Amino acid sequence: MNGRVVHDPEFPVVFERDRLTLDGKPLVAVQKRYLMLNKPRGLVTTTVDEKGRDTVYRCFDGADLPWLAPVGRLDKASEGLLLFSNDPAWAARITDPATGPDKTYHVQIDTQPEASLLARLVAGVDHDGERLAAKSAQLIRSGERNAWLEIVLDEGRNRHIRRLLEAHDIGVLRLIRTAIGPLRLGTLPKGQWRWLEKDEYG
Repeated sequence: MNGRVVHDPEFPVVFERDRLTLDGKPLVAVQKRYLMLNKPRGLVTTTVDEKGRDTVYRCFDGADLPWLAPVGRLDKASEGLLLFSNDPAWAARITDPATGPDKTYHVQIDTQPEASLLARLVAGVDHDGERLAAKSAQLIRSGERNAWLEIVLDEGRNRHIRRLLEAHDIGVLRLIRTAIGPLRLGTLPKGQWRWLEKDEYG
């Protein structure tokens, strides 16, 4: 750094001021990248799975991408919008439970909901020592034996929606994240990804 060897990996560096080289070659800051994936069901959100299961990185096979980490997660049985980035500060803002954006889900349940269910989902329940509640819940459509709900969370706990519905003896048939704040999944096909535009992450 600036002509001298530094062995401390935590030594502070200001890229606009300091000159860095490695083996005589100049180092530059990695370009920050952001993308969205329409995660299919059955993939785990991790880099490498100790059980040998397919991960979300299978969707990037054959693509020439820089290293990107998942921003948050979706469990194996869940589908929909999953973000990736190499910008840890941006990822921290998205996943912050106190100040991060709302997350919107479309959830197929195994019953026709009672009229009072939506209010009870917003009121919340205590489950395994945690308070679980939805910011909002509304009925999208219903069939003879099941229905679709739109549930918005302003915080995300592990298996939040599944546990919230389980507390009311309701099973989840499908769970699809459709939006994170203003970022919407839209018509992106399942298993496909796209880069975010500047106005989507800036």
